Amino acid sequence: MRSPIAIVDVDRLDTWTRYRAGLCDTCAANCCTMPLEVQLSDLVRLELVDPFEAGHEEIRHIAKRLQKARLIDHFNHKNAIFTMARRASGDCNFLDPNTRLCTVYDKRPETCRLHPQKKSPKPGYCAYGARDLQRRG
Repeated sequence: MRSPIAIVDVDRLDTWTRYRAGLCDTCAANCCTMPLEVQLSDLVRLELVDPFEAGHEEIRHIAKRLQKARLIDHFNHKNAIFTMARRASGDCNFLDPNTRLCTVYDKRPETCRLHPQKKSPKPGYCAYGARDLQRRG
């Protein structure tokens, strides 16, 4: 018999919950603790890269600037994918630590827009954890 209070482990897909509408309303934003991969267009939408810079600067130079500013952790040259930097806690830099809500929701990256239905380690499932059950330090 399963316990009514399940603890989710973002690295163990068997602890994830099937996604349904409204689930995010009470979630502790566990998905916002996973590495976030974005494209140049996402960085422009987030206003971390100027549209002119995106159209005229070599992408490797943009990546170097963003790494120096500690906005990204990694750049995959082959696929032109940037991995966003996170806080020491593992949280996304755009996640409000008190409310556990996204501070750039209207400008959020495509990865976030498509999660968990299409862009997820387990499409259709999410690392749901109720806000009141999660204790963050």
